Amino acid sequence: MPVRRVAVTGLGVVSALGNNLADFHRALAEGRSGVRLLPEDVTLGSGVQVGALAAWDPAAHFKGPEAAALDRVSQFALTAAGEALAASGLVGAQPAAAERDRIGVCWGTGMGGAQTLDGAYQSVYGRSDFRLRPLSVVMAMNNAAGSNVAMKWGLRGPFANFSTACSSSAMAIGEAMHAIRAGRADAMVAGGAEALLTPGMLAAWQALRTLSPRDANDAAASCKPFDLRRGGLVLGEGAAALVLEEEGHARARGATIHAFITGYGNTCDATHMSKPDRDGQVRAMAQALAGSGLAPDAIGYINAHGTATIVGDVVECEAIKAVFGDAALRIPVSSTKSMHGHLLGGAGAIEMLAALMPFTEGVIPPTANLEQPDPACAVRHVPLKAERGEIPRAVMSNSFAFGGSNVVLIAQRA
Repeated sequence: MPVRRVAVTGLGVVSALGNNLADFHRALAEGRSGVRLLPEDVTLGSGVQVGALAAWDPAAHFKGPEAAALDRVSQFALTAAGEALAASGLVGAQPAAAERDRIGVCWGTGMGGAQTLDGAYQSVYGRSDFRLRPLSVVMAMNNAAGSNVAMKWGLRGPFANFSTACSSSAMAIGEAMHAIRAGRADAMVAGGAEALLTPGMLAAWQALRTLSPRDANDAAASCKPFDLRRGGLVLGEGAAALVLEEEGHARARGATIHAFITGYGNTCDATHMSKPDRDGQVRAMAQALAGSGLAPDAIGYINAHGTATIVGDVVECEAIKAVFGDAALRIPVSSTKSMHGHLLGGAGAIEMLAALMPFTEGVIPPTANLEQPDPACAVRHVPLKAERGEIPRAVMSNSFAFGGSNVVLIAQRA
C-alpha cells in the first residue's frame, strides 16, 4: 500500500515578530529581534528583564465576552490556527459533518493557561476575601487551546494534546502526520502555543538559572545562540499552526502545497531531567532521516534547537556532527530563537515555520547576534544575515526538551 504523503497547505503565527505570517517571515529575513525589555507589570520583581513579548490586543481579534473566556494562550492558538486555515482554504465555510469527522487537531503547550493560573494564585494568596473566576479551570487546563481550535471550526476528527516541554508542538506535528498517513484523518491542524510571561513563571525560570541576562548595550541582542558571549535562553510567547493534509485530498481541491512533512524522529534520553544528551538527539535525527528515506547530505538547512545555553548549544552541535559528518560544515544551521525567543511548548511549531522559509520565501533565516562563534559549536552557521540561493531539497527542525524528549521533523520541497 503506498504511503499517504502529507502536505503543508496552510501556515499561521502569533509572535513577538508580528501576529501574521508575512510580518514574521519579514522580521526573520531581516535578522530582526523581537526580544525587548519587559514591562514592570509582567516582571513584578522576578529579576527577569528581557523577553520576546507579543504586541497583542485581544480586542483586535475577539469580541469582549469571547476574549474574557479565553486565556492568552488560547487567544494565540485561535488566531494562528485561523490564519493557517484561511490560507489553506480548507474551511472557508463551516465544513459538512462528514468532512469535519475527517479533520482533527494535534496541539502542544508546555504550561497551558499560565496567565489564568498565575492570576488565580495571586488572588488566593494575595488577599483573604478572594474570589476566582468561574472559568478558571477550563481556561487554565493544558488542552484548552487545542480544544478551542477544534470547537471554533467544528473539527471532530482525531484530537491529541501534547505537553512534553520544549518538544510539545513538534511532537504534535509529527503525530498529526502519522494520523494522516494511517488514514485516520484527511487533514489536521497541528501546532502549539505558549503564554507564560507572568510574574510567577518568570520567577520560577529565574530560579532555574537558565535565563540570559539583559545585554548591556542592546536588550534586543540578549539571546546569542552559539556565541561565546551567550548566557542563557530568552523566553518568548506566541503560537504557530500548520494545516497538514493528505496529498490527494489537497490536490483534489486545488490547494497550494508549500512542502511535504516526511520525517519524524521521537526519542527519550532517559538520563537526566534537564541536561541534554547527545545520543538521544542523534537517534532522533537518524530516525527522521530514515523515515524520510533521505541520506544526511540531502538536508539543505537545519533549524537548530539552539537555546543559547552554555551546555545545550555544544551538545546539539556535537550531535549534528555525529549524524552529518563532514556535511555539518556545509549544511547551513541557524537558531531563530535569537529573534522570536524560546516559546517552550510552542517552539517546535514556530521553528517549523522558520525552517520552511527556504521553500516559501527562498530564504534561510540567520542566527541573530552571532558575532563571536564558539569554536566548540563547529557547524556551518548563518550569522546575522539571511542567506538566499538554491532552494534545498529538504530541511530539518530540531526540538530538544527538558525531561529528555527529542523530536526532529523533516520537510521536503513540493
